[in-house]
Amino acid sequence: MVDMGRTGSGGKDSSYNMMKCVENGHEIVALAHAHPPRTGAAEELDSFLFQTVGSSVVRLVGECMQVPYYEREIRGTAVSQTLDYAETLDDETEDLFALLSEVQRMHPDVSAVSVGAIFSSYQGNRVQHVCKRLGLEMLAYLWHRDQTELLHEMIHQGVHAMLIKVAALGLGPDDLGKTLEEMEPKLMSLHKKFGLHPCGEGGEYETLTLDCPLFKKRIVVDESVVVTHSKDDYAPVVYLNFKNVHLEAK
Repeated sequence: MVDMGRTGSGGKDSSYNMMKCVENGHEIVALAHAHPPRTGAAEELDSFLFQTVGSSVVRLVGECMQVPYYEREIRGTAVSQTLDYAETLDDETEDLFALLSEVQRMHPDVSAVSVGAIFSSYQGNRVQHVCKRLGLEMLAYLWHRDQTELLHEMIHQGVHAMLIKVAALGLGPDDLGKTLEEMEPKLMSLHKKFGLHPCGEGGEYETLTLDCPLFKKRIVVDESVVVTHSKDDYAPVVYLNFKNVHLEAK
C-alpha cells in the first residue's frame, strides 16, 4: 500500500482520480489545496493552473475524508505560459511546489500525488515538473480518457458533484447548483451541437464534489449567491459564492 499526497480542487476530476488511486491500492494520507487570497476579493483568479472557485469549501473535503488538510495562498501568477515549464520566479507553479513541500515535510513517507488532469498538458507538465523536483510520482488515472465515457462513469460510480461555475455557449446561471446527473443530458447535447468538452476540459464548467464513496460525511450547501465574473449575451462567466454550508452524516 503506497501512501499518497493529493493536490485537490474539490472538483469531480480530482475526487474521481482519488477513487481510482484507492482502487489501485494507494492510501490517501493528506489533502493539499492552493487557494486565492482571502481578502474579500472574488474567488475567481483566472489561474492557468488551479481551480479557485469553491476554494472556501475545499477544507470540508478533508473533514469528509478524515485526512489532514494543508493549504497555501496562491501568490504567483502564470509568469511562464509555454507548454513546457522550467523553474520560474513568481510563477504560480512555485506555489504548488511550496505546498507539496510542506505536505512532504509533515508526511515523509508520501510517495505520490493524485492529479485529476484529463487533457491539459499545460497543467500536467507543471505538476510533473514539481513532482520530479520532490521525488514524487504523479498518478493521473484519468489522463486521455474518453470524456463522454468518463463523465457517465463518474456519475454511476457515485461522484455526486454540482456545477459551481459555467463559461460556455449554452450554459448559464440556471445551470449552477445542478448535479452532474441532472446536467449529463444537456452536456451531451451541447457536445454534439457545439463541441463542448463533456468533462469541462475546455474550461466550460467547474464542479464541487458534495459526496463520493470515499467521504465519511457529505457536504450540504445551505446558501449561495451567483456572481457574474464576465458578462456575455451568449456565454456569460458566472459562479457560485458559498455563504453557508455544513456537513451531514451519511
